[in-house]
Formats: sequence, C-alpha cells, structure tokens
Amino acid sequence: MNITLDKQNATDGLIKVTLTESDYQPKVEVKLRDYSRKANIKGFRQGKVPTGVIKKMYGKSILVEEVNNLISHSISDYIKDNKLRILGDPLPNSDKARAIDWDNQKDFVFEFQVGMVDDFTYDLSSNVKIKSYSIEVDKKVFDETLTDLKERFGQVSYPETSEATDNLFGEIVAIDGVRLEDDKKSSYISIEKVQKQEQKKFIGLKKEDEVEFDIANLFTDENLIAQAINVSADEAKTASGKFTSKITTISRTESAQINTELFDKVFGKDVVKTEEEFIAKVNETIAENYKRETDHLLDHEIQHHFVDHTKINMPDNFLKLWLKATSEGKVTDDILEKEFNQYKESLKWDLVKNKIAEDLKLTVEAAEVKAKAKEMILQQFGGQAFAEQLGDKMEGIADNYLSGQDGKNFMNLYNQLRSEKIMKAIRETITVSQKKVSLDEFKKVAAEHNH
Repeated sequence: MNITLDKQNATDGLIKVTLTESDYQPKVEVKLRDYSRKANIKGFRQGKVPTGVIKKMYGKSILVEEVNNLISHSISDYIKDNKLRILGDPLPNSDKARAIDWDNQKDFVFEFQVGMVDDFTYDLSSNVKIKSYSIEVDKKVFDETLTDLKERFGQVSYPETSEATDNLFGEIVAIDGVRLEDDKKSSYISIEKVQKQEQKKFIGLKKEDEVEFDIANLFTDENLIAQAINVSADEAKTASGKFTSKITTISRTESAQINTELFDKVFGKDVVKTEEEFIAKVNETIAENYKRETDHLLDHEIQHHFVDHTKINMPDNFLKLWLKATSEGKVTDDILEKEFNQYKESLKWDLVKNKIAEDLKLTVEAAEVKAKAKEMILQQFGGQAFAEQLGDKMEGIADNYLSGQDGKNFMNLYNQLRSEKIMKAIRETITVSQKKVSLDEFKKVAAEHNH
C-alpha cells in the first residue's frame, strides 16, 4: 500500500491511496473462511460450506467491505501520523470510485480531497484587553424584582367584574389579519399592561362577555402580543388585525405582604427570618443572575476577539463542498451564502480553543465528568438531602446517566467541562477590566456587541 499527499496549496490537498492484492487479500481470505464456518446454506451442513461457494455468493461484498475498512483506517492513521490538521472529513473522488471493476480489478487507486489548516499562532497574554460589564443592582431593578415576587406569591381571587389590575383569560377569534390555527384559541391579557388609551374597554367585563380589539393598538411588546392572540414570538412581530376575545376567567392577584410566609415561599422554610435578610437575599439572587449574563457577554467578546485577531487560512471551497456533500441535501447554495461566514467563524473559534487546550495541556478526566454528573443530578432533585437519601445508589444513577443516549450524555458533559477549563484559562491570562453599568446600559451594550 502506498499513500501520498499532493498539497495543491496551503489549504487544499489530495490524498492518493494505492492498494495491491497483497494488501487486502489476507483479510478477505479470513472473512471468507469465517463465513464458511457460520453460513447456513441449503444443501450443505453448517460449517462445511466450501469456500468456493461462499466466494461466489459473498466474495464481492466481502472484498468491497474489507477494502473500504482498510482505506478508512489507513487514511485516519496517515493523517494522525503526519499530524495533518484536517477540517471536516476527506471527500472521496466519486467518479473514480464508481469506475472500479470489483469483479476483475486486483489493484485499486483511491483519491480523497482534503481541507487543511497550517499551524497558526495566537496571542494569549495580558496584552489582550477586554472589557467586562457588571450589572449594578440599583433601586429600580430591586423594586421591579420585589414587585414581581409579591405578585407571583400573592393571593389569587376570581372576581365577577374586571378592574384595571386584573388578568383576563379568554377564547380568541380572528376577525381579520392574522389567521389562527384553530377557530378558537386561548388568550391572556394583563389589563394594566394594555396601552392606556385602550384599557377602558377591558374594565367592567364579566365572564362570557366579548371584547373586540385591534392588536396593533393593544401592545407594543411582542411577548404581550403573543400571549394575547396565542402565537409565537416570531409571528407576533408581524401580527396585525382585529380579534374578539370571549372572557372565560377573570383573575386578580393581591400582592403578598413582606413577612415570614413570603420569605419561606421564595427561599424555603427558615432560610431568611427578617426583612433585612430577605432584602439582602433578593439582592444576592439578582446579582447571581446578572453575573451569568455578564459572564456570557464576556465569553462572547473573548470569542470574537480571538476570531477577529487570529489569522488562519481556511479551505473555504473544500468546506462548502463538504457541507453540501454530507448534509443529505439540507445545505443548499442559498443556505451557504447566508450562513457560511457564521459557520466558518464558529469553526475558527473551535480551532483556536483546541490549540489553546493542546498548548496548555488542558485535559478532562473521567472522574471529573462523573463528579459533574452527580452535581447536576443533585441540583435537579433537591440538593444534598437527596444525596443522603440515595446513599450508595448515587454512583449507579450517575453511571446510568453518563451511559445514556449511547454515551452522548458523557460527551456533552466532557465537552462542557473542557470548554469551561479553556475559558477559565483565557480569562485568567488576558487583561479583563471591569465596568459597572445599569441593567438598561448593559442591555444596550449587549445589543451593540451582538455580532
């Protein structure tokens, strides 16, 4: 067997594999004998089928299978041994493959197109400066959160007649404009969130009353539109027309008082005992939630910095061919035109991350994956108390989860941990400057940085 690489340029190459009969025939003979021992063919005792009969019946398929296996493993080993940085998978020359005469040929030549990436450098040092925006929990944010908690855990009643702070549930019917999937669909309208000039028509309603409205005049928020006429958020963006809602339920929520009952409902029994502790805990929870938002934006900016500032020659033409060839017809020229740059940037980021992990020798051990699985299971089922109830069974539950979906659960957690280690190493090496901003300012920055 002979394998050669013809580098057409820095990113494109052709791997050529030449096989002679001596390369594959021993394995073919072994497989034929194995078939002969196991075959159950009428007229022959099992295990006594002549090899010639087996060869006539299965010889061609065995030959094709063994040659393909040999080619696949040989190319994989060649790429690994020569430390080639290959993107995608080698693409076979289909025309030459179809021209093979499997009945008569003894020697075979296969060609595979490959896309490659030369070695590249990146700057992972304190010279890389990226700004992180941390959200301050100001009075406005706290007040909004507290109001939401008091309403969420408040006392619900069902009055006969609607008032300005009530919620209306009904059956929605389209008069014109947006067509709904069914004649009648459920509708939810919070009266106090309706635009002021339209609120009057929703006050004083009773069960079975009908109210007609133009959705364009009711709300400006897409999510509120979606709830009112029961469509998706995307459909709500272009929603228009008149609708009728027949009221089925009127609900009224009396805000909860700030007392022990609310403390226990929000954070669990006896976690906080005073109003001061409650306020501090609410602030702490808001800060934790916003830290996740801050970290997400920081990771996003780190990714774009390295993608924008790391020079990597990519085999664009090969990647487009490979995406189309392996998509089973799902990737078209139109899709490539719209989404290829985004795919290419994602692939480039993966290359950078992998090289950083390789250079820093970052690894993830199986024990770490198992520990992460246990942590995730405990969070889902109630924390340490759940672990104490399970005792020794926790090991088995974790093993069962990790082996699920043919090992995909293990690989998902493995990749998550690996990515976390890479991002941690990057953040600890580069210079990250902190800037405190309000929630509104953060939303503005996030929108501007949404590449």
